[in-house]
Amino acid sequence: MERQNQHVWPSTNTENMDPDRVNIWPRMEPFLLGALQVAPTSKLSLHYLRKMATYVRSRDGCFPSLGWPMWRHIACGKLQLPEDLAWLYFETFDLFTSNSPEERLERVDCLSQCSNKSEMEQQRNKMSVDTLQFLLFLHIQQLNHVSLRSSLIGEEWPSHRTRSLPSSDREAKTSSQNKNWDDQAHLSFVQSHLAELLELLVEPDQLSESGLALRDCQISLEALHSLGLLLEGSAHPGRSVQPVHRLLSKGPLQVQAGYSVLNHSFPLHQLLSCLQQNLTLNPFGIKACLRSGKKLAWAQQVEGAMKRAKIARNTHMAPAGSKMVLMSQVYKQTLAKTSDKLTGANIKIHRCSDAFIYLLSPLRSVSVDKCRDCTVVLGPVETSVHVHCCQNVRVVCVAGRIAVGASSRCTVHALTPTRPLLLPGNANITLGPYHTFYPTLEDHMGIVGLAVVPNMWDQPLLLGTDGLVKALAANPDPACYRLLPPEEFHMLVVPFQMKGDTFEVPGELPPRYQAALYEKKKRIQRWQKTVMEARLNKEQKCKFQELVEAKFHEWLLETGQRQELDSLIPTPVSPLQFSDSGPRGDELPVNVEAYITSKGAVGQSPMAC
Repeated sequence: MERQNQHVWPSTNTENMDPDRVNIWPRMEPFLLGALQVAPTSKLSLHYLRKMATYVRSRDGCFPSLGWPMWRHIACGKLQLPEDLAWLYFETFDLFTSNSPEERLERVDCLSQCSNKSEMEQQRNKMSVDTLQFLLFLHIQQLNHVSLRSSLIGEEWPSHRTRSLPSSDREAKTSSQNKNWDDQAHLSFVQSHLAELLELLVEPDQLSESGLALRDCQISLEALHSLGLLLEGSAHPGRSVQPVHRLLSKGPLQVQAGYSVLNHSFPLHQLLSCLQQNLTLNPFGIKACLRSGKKLAWAQQVEGAMKRAKIARNTHMAPAGSKMVLMSQVYKQTLAKTSDKLTGANIKIHRCSDAFIYLLSPLRSVSVDKCRDCTVVLGPVETSVHVHCCQNVRVVCVAGRIAVGASSRCTVHALTPTRPLLLPGNANITLGPYHTFYPTLEDHMGIVGLAVVPNMWDQPLLLGTDGLVKALAANPDPACYRLLPPEEFHMLVVPFQMKGDTFEVPGELPPRYQAALYEKKKRIQRWQKTVMEARLNKEQKCKFQELVEAKFHEWLLETGQRQELDSLIPTPVSPLQFSDSGPRGDELPVNVEAYITSKGAVGQSPMAC
């Protein structure tokens, strides 16, 4: 898939660049959104991918597009992966490379009309992916592998007797630093494995009997198009960002890469050398954003000390797929934003605590990393929401996928068309139905191509160290996760005034949760009737009112809701918005009355859900 990218690489991001040569760098999204945040199965080692690369080119229906039926045959029949794991990889690749929101909504419409598993499978059978890009995608799953040394050794196809690492060793890897956001790790990975990535693009007739590329083999320009999934670049600072095949087949790199206009191909070793000499750090990556992105900051007086959160963004200069907003150390504050600056951006919320964060725009992806005691309410997220190494965090979202790893006592209220992915290292995770709305929610869902069906929030996949462990929603592992009991369910009110046409939660609440809300409403009505029938005199009513208010404020303090309520009241230096200098037309005015009403009516902290 060729991307027409006219964004200019700004000259301010040139600290590690050579202005006199072409610069090529790893794209962020394949590693951020494509690489699962867990050590991969050994059955995706280079040995087996080489065999797969040969196999798909020699079978009908596998090349240049690979359909789900043939990938299922290869994954389950040859690689002996569980079908759920095979679908997870296929679905993940499709999620971040799929086409327009309109096309995604058309597919969702077809899926919504399926009445049984057989009809659902027929819809899956219509899906296909770019074969060579999918091979590269499978190889970059090694990003979170500790060592690739064993990937050079393997048997013909995996057998049931294939030995794997002990469970304890695999679990230990999950605690390592998350590399999906680390652009230096992306560069190191490509530098170390570039030869292997290129070998997967070589025609089978140019391979030795052992599957290795011959010394004088060629890579076609058509095959090199697929490398654009991972690499892009620019001729020099100030020029537009281009796909890698275009940089190599024209201009100053054409001779260096050995491109033959006659054969439309490159000698493998000359191409490898050219790429290695021109690889550099992504000028739109997280390091560049922190160094030269626009700084967004706001302050709030907290307990006599000035606390300042750190926020930066590159959305004013980065191409699509590289836009990011980084938020760090939001502490005891409420942050609310709806803005074009957030639309289509990859968001990282890092090391925040005791905070309430509302990002009410259509987003590309969101990572909540190393946060504790926070509530995060998101606009629709086109690809994935990943919760990593968090404690006592509540996330409320509509998203293409939910993933939770190495976290404890976290709650996710989700509307998602894919099964929530529970990675190793979790404890006491709660999954609940999506339970809020804001006026422009449905418009934003349309922008990112998400609908109310299918909704698989309560059908998680537990990704273990060697594959999937199936977990039935009716009998979950209580040490790992639970489904929210209906008696603990409460609605969440977004406490800001906005214009729009959404006035209720999209779709319908599951019947059990709707019934629980109805029962709470009946209890409130019975309480109101009891108070009315007591026929208190004026003095008694005043005392009773004082008692109720005292108990309510006591409850606010005990549950931490007082902090959230206080942070909603604007101060001279408002904690509610962040922006650059200039007018702030995207600020969210607070609807404190609605917020207090929701708390008082429920009579119990929403943090409990």
